[in-house]
Amino acid sequence: MLRVALTGGIGSGKSEAGAIFANLGAIVVDSDVLAREVIERGSTGFDEVVSAFGDQILKNGEIDRAKLASIVFEDKSKRKTLENIMHPKIREKFEDIARNANSSDILINLIPLLVETNGAKNFDRVIAISAPVDIRKQRLLNRGMKEHEISKRLDSQVSDTEREKVADFVLINSGTLGELQSEVETLYEKLKTYASNQ
Repeated sequence: MLRVALTGGIGSGKSEAGAIFANLGAIVVDSDVLAREVIERGSTGFDEVVSAFGDQILKNGEIDRAKLASIVFEDKSKRKTLENIMHPKIREKFEDIARNANSSDILINLIPLLVETNGAKNFDRVIAISAPVDIRKQRLLNRGMKEHEISKRLDSQVSDTEREKVADFVLINSGTLGELQSEVETLYEKLKTYASNQ
């Protein structure tokens, strides 16, 4: 099995690239989805996060992710507290999925904070997806995010240049979805070659 990390900053197009990889036959695991699962009501993650941040983050008995995000993106130490709770649980969930995969599979993990968590060493190959900051900002505005929220998220993440330093491959996503599709298809053929030679 070939373990591949697909990393990129917010608004870079990780999800779009991941969907294309999945359509081509890869097993795609989104760390953002795992992050939601590990703090669902009834989980130990839920209990730990509420214990650390208090009832103020609850809405109708569930963790209000927007409220939690507004707290942790204002305060680095609180963000670290949240990451220390969540990251080990996310990794554990990913390893469960990996254990159930076949040896011939290509397993791609969409992981925004790969560089920040020093996670590249856990993968056979790393792909960075990059896009100019102005394009990323516009995509996020189109999604309904506010300008100040976008700035905080961008400031909390490393630059595309930092991600590209740890990457084996770089996808540039500044054009159309069709162009991204073509880039991903070409890259997937390379990954299949690596997988067959493992």
